[in-house]
Amino acid sequence: MANTPGMLTSFKKELMCGSHAFGTQAANATRTVTTKDVFYGALIKTSGTIGLTATAFSSLAGDELTASGNYASGGIAATNAADPSVAGGTVAYWTPSAVLTWPNLTSAVPFDCLFLYNNTSTGKLGVSIHQFSTQNISGGTFTLTMPNNDGTNGLIRIA
Repeated sequence: MANTPGMLTSFKKELMCGSHAFGTQAANATRTVTTKDVFYGALIKTSGTIGLTATAFSSLAGDELTASGNYASGGIAATNAADPSVAGGTVAYWTPSAVLTWPNLTSAVPFDCLFLYNNTSTGKLGVSIHQFSTQNISGGTFTLTMPNNDGTNGLIRIA
C-alpha cells in the first residue's frame, strides 16, 4: 500500500468538535478563538503506507523521512498568517501563507508526501496528506510552494 493523499477522516470529526483553530473568530461569535493553532508539515517516505485513517503525528511511525542532514523529526512550521475564508458562499478554504523550505536537505530515501498536523493540540492531531512528485535530495534546498489561497486552489478546502 502506498501513501494516500487527502483530508484525514479523524480531522473531519475534530473540526466539528472544535479541535482545530486555523484562525480567530469575530468578536460577535458565540465561541471566540483568540489564538491560532500552529500547524507543521512532516515529509513522508515514498515507501510509506500512511493513509486517511491516520489520526496524529504519532501515526507516522516509520513512514516519516528519517532525521538526517537538515531534516528533523516532526518537520517544520507552516506559517499561518491568513484566517480561513469563504468563496462563493459555499467553499471554506485555508492555505499556509508561506512556502515550506528545508535548506541543505539530504534524504537517505525518496519521499513524496507532506503530512500536515496540528502541533498545538495535545495529541498533535493530523489534518491531511499532500502528495507531490518523488524527491531524493542530497545537500539541496527542498521547497514546497503553496497553492493560491482561494476557493478553487486552497490547500484545505471544504465544500
